Amino acid sequence: MQWLKQCWERIRQLSGDDAYDRYLAHYAEQHADLPEAGPPLSRAAFFRQWQDQKWKGIKRCC
Repeated sequence: MQWLKQCWERIRQLSGDDAYDRYLAHYAEQHADLPEAGPPLSRAAFFRQWQDQKWKGIKRCC
Protein backbone atom coordinates (compact mmCIF):
# COMPACT_ATOMS: atom_id res chain seq x y z
CA MET A 1 0.00 0.00 0.00
CA GLN A 2 2.96 2.31 0.62
CA TRP A 3 3.99 2.10 -3.05
CA LEU A 4 0.50 3.25 -4.06
CA LYS A 5 0.79 6.31 -1.84
CA GLN A 6 4.23 7.11 -3.25
CA CYS A 7 2.93 6.67 -6.78
CA TRP A 8 0.01 9.01 -6.10
CA GLU A 9 2.33 11.64 -4.57
CA ARG A 10 4.58 11.43 -7.63
CA ILE A 11 1.61 11.85 -9.99
CA ARG A 12 0.48 14.92 -8.03
CA GLN A 13 3.98 16.36 -8.19
CA LEU A 14 4.35 15.80 -11.94
CA SER A 15 0.93 17.27 -12.69
CA GLY A 16 1.42 20.32 -10.45
CA ASP A 17 -1.54 19.36 -8.26
CA ASP A 18 0.59 19.65 -5.12
CA ALA A 19 1.97 23.10 -6.01
CA TYR A 20 -0.04 24.90 -3.34
CA ASP A 21 1.00 22.38 -0.67
CA ARG A 22 4.65 22.87 -1.64
CA TYR A 23 4.15 26.66 -1.59
CA LEU A 24 2.76 26.53 1.95
CA ALA A 25 5.64 24.32 3.14
CA HIS A 26 8.17 26.70 1.57
CA TYR A 27 6.40 29.72 3.03
CA ALA A 28 6.38 28.21 6.53
CA GLU A 29 10.05 27.31 6.29
CA GLN A 30 11.43 30.46 4.65
CA HIS A 31 9.05 33.39 5.11
CA ALA A 32 6.75 32.90 8.10
CA ASP A 33 9.15 34.54 10.58
CA LEU A 34 9.69 37.65 8.48
CA PRO A 35 7.51 40.58 9.58
CA GLU A 36 7.26 42.01 6.06
CA ALA A 37 6.10 38.68 4.59
CA GLY A 38 2.44 38.95 5.54
CA PRO A 39 0.09 35.99 5.40
CA PRO A 40 0.47 33.32 2.71
CA LEU A 41 -1.69 33.52 -0.40
CA SER A 42 -5.04 31.79 -0.41
CA ARG A 43 -5.38 28.75 -2.67
CA ALA A 44 -7.38 30.79 -5.20
CA ALA A 45 -4.90 33.69 -5.21
CA PHE A 46 -1.97 31.29 -5.55
CA PHE A 47 -3.42 29.56 -8.58
CA ARG A 48 -4.47 32.87 -10.15
CA GLN A 49 -0.89 34.14 -9.79
CA TRP A 50 0.50 30.85 -11.11
CA GLN A 51 -1.77 30.98 -14.18
CA ASP A 52 -0.92 34.62 -14.83
CA GLN A 53 2.81 33.88 -14.73
CA LYS A 54 2.37 30.89 -17.00
CA TRP A 55 0.11 32.41 -19.65
CA LYS A 56 0.45 36.21 -19.71
CA GLY A 57 2.73 37.80 -22.22
CA ILE A 58 4.13 36.47 -25.46
CA LYS A 59 4.68 32.71 -25.34
CA ARG A 60 6.11 31.61 -28.65
CA CYS A 61 9.43 30.53 -30.05
CA CYS A 62 9.67 32.93 -33.00
